[in-house]
Amino acid sequence: MTIRTILVDDEKLAIQGLQLRLEPFEDVEIIDTCQNGREAIRAIKTQKPDLVFLDIQMPGFDGFSVVQGVMEIDPPLFVFVTAFQEHAIRAFEANAVNYLMKPVDEDKLADTVERVRQRLAEKKSTEEAEKLKNVLSEVAPEAAENLAGEDTEAASRFEKLINVKDRGQIFRVEVETIEHIEAAGDYMCIYTGDNSLILRETMKDLERRLDPRKFQRVHRSTIVNLDQVRQVKPHTNGECFLVLDSGAEVKVSRSYRDVVARFVH
Repeated sequence: MTIRTILVDDEKLAIQGLQLRLEPFEDVEIIDTCQNGREAIRAIKTQKPDLVFLDIQMPGFDGFSVVQGVMEIDPPLFVFVTAFQEHAIRAFEANAVNYLMKPVDEDKLADTVERVRQRLAEKKSTEEAEKLKNVLSEVAPEAAENLAGEDTEAASRFEKLINVKDRGQIFRVEVETIEHIEAAGDYMCIYTGDNSLILRETMKDLERRLDPRKFQRVHRSTIVNLDQVRQVKPHTNGECFLVLDSGAEVKVSRSYRDVVARFVH
């Protein structure tokens, strides 16, 4: 699949440099370049690209204004490219695929292109499933109802209650009340709003029991209930903190920062 791509930057050298770095990726086709926000909005609406590499600081319409300006259409995926680290959280809030610092690192660019491929594949799968449901609803209504029920069936596979033996007692913990989980060797520290319990289990095994649509790993040793997140706070080196409903703060490491982009809108 070809990834139809537009590059947006008010500096010609920056565009040329990014073009050179994208040449090794045979599935990335650069269909246009733009030097300001107004050009970018017109090009995106007209050409409907799959992906836009977007500078943030530009005269007139900045990168965030461009994103806002194309929200009435089915927007492309965005990758922000900038020299300013302080824009990282806003980039995640704009649901960007990634946030690259200038000059663009080749390894990080490769990682970004791979994320784009995954996101586009997921989008295509969703669209194909929707088309299938529409066809089935016309020619085989009963099959369509079965297909629609698959999401509910999938959700039922995950735990609603977890039994935790701690300090000689067995506690029945409702999964939706779990705020976050921290690993300590073969033990898991489970935090709810007003309590903490110790469970003897590996993180890998516990992850299998939790619905991944709600529970996501944000650090090598931390899982967070995304429904309990109320704020994102920037930190250094591309990291950030999630502020939870209880007021607790959990660090999101750089390797898991795309989780923030997935659920912050």
